[in-house]
Amino acid sequence: MQTINRLDPLRHATAALRRDGPLALVPTMGALHEGHLALVRAARARAAHVVVSIFVNPMQFGAGEDLAAYPRQLAADSAMLESEGVGVLWAPAVETMYPEGFASHVAVSGVSEGLCGAARPGHFDGVATVVLKLFNQVEPDLAVFGEKDWQQLAVIRRMARDLDLTRPHAGAIIGIATEREADGLARSSRNRYLDADERRIAARLPRALATAAARLRAGDAAAPVLAALREELRAAGFSAVDYAEFRTAGTLVPLARLGAEPARLLVAARIGATRLIDNLAVG
Repeated sequence: MQTINRLDPLRHATAALRRDGPLALVPTMGALHEGHLALVRAARARAAHVVVSIFVNPMQFGAGEDLAAYPRQLAADSAMLESEGVGVLWAPAVETMYPEGFASHVAVSGVSEGLCGAARPGHFDGVATVVLKLFNQVEPDLAVFGEKDWQQLAVIRRMARDLDLTRPHAGAIIGIATEREADGLARSSRNRYLDADERRIAARLPRALATAAARLRAGDAAAPVLAALREELRAAGFSAVDYAEFRTAGTLVPLARLGAEPARLLVAARIGATRLIDNLAVG
C-alpha cells in the first residue's frame, strides 16, 4: 500500500491504477472500525483497486463540536487498510486540502436542510466541498459510503447529479448497509465516547427505531409514531432527541404515512456530550 500526502504523487499513482481497471474511493475521517472495513471490502468487490482517504475535515465541524477531540490514529488505520488490500491511502494535511487563500465551497439545497442540517449549520456545505475535492483529486470510477449517514449520502448523490460529475457519476455512488454491533447499535467512531451506562442506553436506540419502523410499515400515521419514538428515547435515558423524522429516501421530503415511494426513518439523539444518528429503510 502506498501512503501519499501530496497531490502530484496521488495523481500519478491513481492514473497508474486506473490503467489496470476500475478504481474505487472510500472517503473516511479515520479512527477506522469494522464499519469502515465493510466499505473497503464492498469497494474491493466492485473495483480492481481501492483508494481510502483519511482526512478530518475542519470545514464540516461547527462551533463547539469535537474537531480537536476527534480521534486520530493514522498508524493503526494504515495497518488495517494494508491488511485489507487497499492500494493507496490518501492522507493529506489540512494545508494541502485548503491552501492559503482557499475561498470556495459547495452548497446543496433541499436534501441538506433539516435533520442534521438543522442541528449542524454549515455541516453539509463542508461535506459537499471536501467530497467534491476528493472526487477531483482521485477521479474514482465509483465511491462507497455507509448508509448510516443517510442524509450525507443523499447530499453527495444530489451534488453528483446537479454538477454532472463523471468520476464518479451519481449512479456510481454506492451506499452500503449500516454495520451494527451485536446489540444492534450502529458502528461509529463516536461510540468510543460512551461510558458503560451510556453504552447500555445507546443500545435502546436501534430497538426503538425498529419498533417505529414496523408501525410505519403497517400503515400507521407518522405523527403519532414519531411522537412515541421520541418519548421512548427520552424515557430510555437519552438527554435530548434532535429529531425523529419520516421522509422519502431520495429527496428527504417529510411523509405523513408510507406510500409507494421508498422511505426512511431517521433519528438523532444525544447521551451526554455524544450525539448518535441512525436510520432504517421503510418500504
